[in-house]
Amino acid sequence: MSRSANSVLPRLAVVGNPGNRRVALFQDAVRSAGLPDARVVSWLEVLRGEAAFLPGERVRIESPGEDAEVERLLRGVDDPTRVEGSARWYARFTSAVRDVARAAKAAGAVLLNDPDDISVLFDKRLCHGVLDAAGVPVPDSPTSGPSAAPVRGWADVRELMAGHRMPRVFVKPAHGSSASGVLAVETAGPGRVRATTSVERDGGGLLFNSLRVRRCTTEQEVAAVVDALAPDGLHIERWLPKASQRGRVADLRVVVVAGRATHAVVRTSRSPMTNLHLGGARGDLDEVRSAVEAAGGSWDAALAVCERAAACFPETLCVGVDLLPATGWRRFAVGEVNAFGDLLPRLTGLPGSGAEGLDTYAAQVAAVLSNNEEQLRNERARNESARNGGVRDDRAVAAL
Repeated sequence: MSRSANSVLPRLAVVGNPGNRRVALFQDAVRSAGLPDARVVSWLEVLRGEAAFLPGERVRIESPGEDAEVERLLRGVDDPTRVEGSARWYARFTSAVRDVARAAKAAGAVLLNDPDDISVLFDKRLCHGVLDAAGVPVPDSPTSGPSAAPVRGWADVRELMAGHRMPRVFVKPAHGSSASGVLAVETAGPGRVRATTSVERDGGGLLFNSLRVRRCTTEQEVAAVVDALAPDGLHIERWLPKASQRGRVADLRVVVVAGRATHAVVRTSRSPMTNLHLGGARGDLDEVRSAVEAAGGSWDAALAVCERAAACFPETLCVGVDLLPATGWRRFAVGEVNAFGDLLPRLTGLPGSGAEGLDTYAAQVAAVLSNNEEQLRNERARNESARNGGVRDDRAVAAL
């Protein structure tokens, strides 16, 4: 992107964990754009009430993950692999984000992520309700929106599955991420229940995240996990049959920057969870586009679904949309929208997206610069209009 000779470059700040790979990738993008390093405000500073910002700074709020002390302060547990405590984490995290917003506003800084959007994005029930109300295709859910009754345990899950004719569902912690605590539950008659999950339960009944996907084969085992998760809040969605690529189920993570789908990666797996850290693998995006077109669908329409989902959060620069292709590759639904869904190292932009050759972080920096240029042009236009108006007014007075 070319810059005018009198451009005033924006100053950037990032709220994150120093040394974290997300912060490092963002800094690389900032430097590549010819900007000075973004000023890092640590999550520990935020949680201690010590965060401060500068006038005019553009402030990126980054994930607080992958720091044991930050996790302890947010979740209230010493072991970062623990699953329980997500409701406490959510309350403390969203409170901290609001503290950032207040400090930024007081200093005259500008946020690139909206605190209200973040609060919705980290509550799967609220996010599903917002998407559904906007007409974005989503899996059916009996727990969608703020008015849905809470799920108190396995008995409620079984009742909702039966009442809504959902023999296969995903049961998700309302405030989880990275498939933490997720169960893919299947029923086939009374007492015949099994679930696929990465949750492991120790002898004392505590739940831990594992990198190994496992199978719970009895209703008693599934009920014990669900009952342990329920106090933190649960969200239930119909398990949609997904398309496959080379014998593996497939979905997509699509990154939307400034309202435009810029990056996409195919995720494939032999289990219902396609997360790459759980054994999922990147698939072939060209094959997906070809499959969609061969089925009579539209790749552009699929990306448009992601852009419609992102449009529900217009004050947030970037989101990651989990796009679920139905069997046959013609229809798509949105599984989740992620506030920090841009960690896709070395992935460059889609053809025609305006982000060709840029990774997800560089695309966001470019969007900030583009917005800055537009603001400067508008300001110059207003100033010019005021000057011209002043001249006309002076002449009109002289004529009198």
